[in-house]
This record gives sequence, C-alpha cells and structure tokens, in this order.
Amino acid sequence: MKGSGFFSALAVFVSFLIVLPAGAGGLLLYELGTPDLGTAAAGRAAMAADASTAAGNPAGMTRLDRSQMLAAFQGLYVNARFDTDIASFAGGDGGNAGGFVPAGSFHYVHSLTPDWKLGLSAGSYFGLGVDYGDDWAGRYYTTEAELLTLGLNPSVGYRVNNWLAVGGGFNIIYAKLTQKAAINNGAIPGQAGLPDGELKLEDDDVAYGFNLGVLLAPRDDTRFGITYRSEVDLEFKDTAGLKNIGPVLQGILNLSGLAGSKVNIDMTIPQLVMISAYHQLTDQWAVMGNLGWQDWSEFGKQDLTLESTTSTTFTKDLGYDDTWHVALGAQYRFGENWLWSVGAAYDTSPTDEDTRTPDLPLDRQIRVGTGIQYDWTEAVTLGVAYEYLDAGDAKIDQEGGPLQGSLKGQYDTNAIHFFAANLIWKF
Repeated sequence: MKGSGFFSALAVFVSFLIVLPAGAGGLLLYELGTPDLGTAAAGRAAMAADASTAAGNPAGMTRLDRSQMLAAFQGLYVNARFDTDIASFAGGDGGNAGGFVPAGSFHYVHSLTPDWKLGLSAGSYFGLGVDYGDDWAGRYYTTEAELLTLGLNPSVGYRVNNWLAVGGGFNIIYAKLTQKAAINNGAIPGQAGLPDGELKLEDDDVAYGFNLGVLLAPRDDTRFGITYRSEVDLEFKDTAGLKNIGPVLQGILNLSGLAGSKVNIDMTIPQLVMISAYHQLTDQWAVMGNLGWQDWSEFGKQDLTLESTTSTTFTKDLGYDDTWHVALGAQYRFGENWLWSVGAAYDTSPTDEDTRTPDLPLDRQIRVGTGIQYDWTEAVTLGVAYEYLDAGDAKIDQEGGPLQGSLKGQYDTNAIHFFAANLIWKF
C-alpha cells in the first residue's frame, strides 16, 4: 500500500474521534418542571416561594415557614429539523432529530429552626440529544449524540439577620454519554464502493460540584438573590466500537496498534452565575428578573486521549463563547387561591455557523412561559405550566475535508416545548 493510503486511513479513525465529542448533545436547562417554568425562570434566585429554592438558591430556604416538598413532572418535545443547503455526500435532512423526553424533579426543605434549613433536590439541568438516523447527509459528522444526566443536590441555608441569608450545597451528578457517527469507507484508498461503517462510544461517569447562594431583603416587598454553580468535570472512557469497517482500515488499525484503543473524553459542564430580583408591586402584582452568565468557552475546550500501547492526547478548542442570560417575569394573584405567572428570557449563542456542529444545534435562545397555581388547601398547592423555547436557525457551515465532506444549512424548525405539572405539600 502507498504511504498516502496508510495515513489517509489512519486519519479517518483519529478525525472521527475528535469530531464525536465536539458538542456532546449538551444543553444547559433552566427547566425543572417547577412553578417558575411559568416565568421562564425569571426571579429564580430571589423568589424563594417553594421548596425548589433548594436548587435555585439555597439561601432562599430560610424564607419558608415550615417543611415542605415539591414534586414536578415534565415532558419535553424537541423539534429539530435540518434543511441541507450543501452536502458533499448524498442523504436526507435527518427528519426530526428530537422527539419526546420525559423528565421531572423533586425538592424537599426541612425546617430545623426558623433560621436553619436543610434541603435536597434531585433532577437534571444538563442534557438532551439528537438522533438523525443513518442515512442523512451529515452522517459522517454524527448520527446520534446523547448526554443524559441526573443530579442530587443536598444543601443548607442560614438566616444571618432579617435582611441577609446565605446557603450552599454540593452536587453529585451521574452522566451517560452515547455518540455515534458513520465512517466513510468509500473515501479510503483501496475501499471504494464499500458501504458505511460505524463508530460508537458509550460510557457513564459520576462527578461532583457545588453551589452557593445569597439572599438580600432590604425591604419586606423586595428581594435580591445571587447564586453560583461550579463547573463539573466529566470523564468518559470506552473502547471505540467499530462496526462494518473496511479491510484496509482494519489492517491499518491493527498495524498501528490503535485497534481496541481506549478512548478518554474530558468534558466540562459550564459554571454559571445568576443574579435575580423580585418586587411585590401590590397585593396582586409582582415582578421579577434575572441577569446571568455561563462559562461555555470552557465547555468548548475538550481533551481526547487514545490509550493503546502508548497514549496520545488531542486538545481541541471548539471556539465556544461565554453566554449571557436575561429574563423578565410577572405574577398576578386573581382570587384568593389562584396565581398566574408569565415570563420571557433571552440567552446569547455559544457558537456561530463556523463552529456549530449538528450534535449541538444551538443558536440564541428565546423562552416564553406561562403557568397557573391553585392553593387547593392551606397545605397543598397544584400547578401547571408551559414554556416554548426557540433555539434559532442554528446555521451550520462545516468543511470536514474529503472524509466527512462539507455540510451547510440551517434548521427550519429548532424548538423545544415544555409541559409541566407540580405539587407542593407543606407540613
């Protein structure tokens, strides 16, 4: 075999491994199925209205007059449909790369004393994924990318005085990563005419982080909240699963010692800061808002290590930008037992068309939410909420070379619908 063929075949294996973890199907979610879904999370760090403040701002637990729990049930419908403008290889648009995803969260606050509170939250604030199928035009970039997480967040809150409270907790996060891409056998010298192969990586990990919160109440009708959630470093390890690869590539991998290589992927869930405000205008009306920052540039720096007879580490900076978040909301109490919420939020995009990949089709995000709560009894409150997330056109302009080809286009539909029902029980 000619030397150029050797290096072309070897490049296939390495290039696909580098591309696969690029986006990881990741998405940082504000949506937990809690009542503030109705305000698009506006005021989350300052409202301190129910047990979900154990996750949103643990300092807010000090405002709850007794122990309580909140159970939230949420359904997500992801509608992501890519419209291909230019693609080097024939194939479809991938249809709807999303679908329906069940979710939810649980929150509990235990009142030790009027000043000391303990909290526990369980749920997921990072995840989702895409599945384009095996025959779409961008299959050599990804066919499926999924990152599922489940977090447990114990916390404690302490009221220092009438206007200041502090809190903190630690996060235990379980994460499972699945990545698949097609291998272009036909682009490798000596394998012309062969059907596509497949590369698959799958592993899970448990990682740890922490969160901190401060709540300021300079007046009875006004509160300010500040929260910080640390980054969480995930590490996934798997033997690269190769299926239906051609004999030339298999021979090269055997010769190079890369066959059966262990693949290590290091990924970081972004750290974030949120500042919220809440003001009670009248007995019926209240307004709230957020300003936030998320460290997506750190998420974009990912390390990949191949371990065989030797270890080789690749570091790729995907060129992600930090993002900014703003949100505004309002609540109106119409009747003694009824509360209506509405809100909207805007998040800047972590990527542009030159760095965006189809496993993370995120553009700027616009959220609009609304919800209703009903005080069934003094101890039980029922609620429902809906939110629409517009994730933008998410234009893609990728030049992957002769093995992956070019992929250009945008998403005609790129949205998520959130439906939630929740129950608050005070005791």
